[in-house]
Amino acid sequence: MSLKAFHIVFIALSILMAFGCGAWLLHEYVGTRDLAELIVGVASILGGAGLVWYGRSVLRKLKHISYL
Repeated sequence: MSLKAFHIVFIALSILMAFGCGAWLLHEYVGTRDLAELIVGVASILGGAGLVWYGRSVLRKLKHISYL
């Protein structure tokens, strides 16, 4: 597995984890009304969006390198 392929897999898993944790924390906030869960949930969603932007920019930069 090339460094490019590993990077794409790692970023994709990080995006899924960020959005998953953010959704879970926002769901918990609805039940508990704990402000810390709201803040961390929103930060996690924003971090996931940042990772999507980062992943797209890496793919554009490394488009000439093969996946093998």
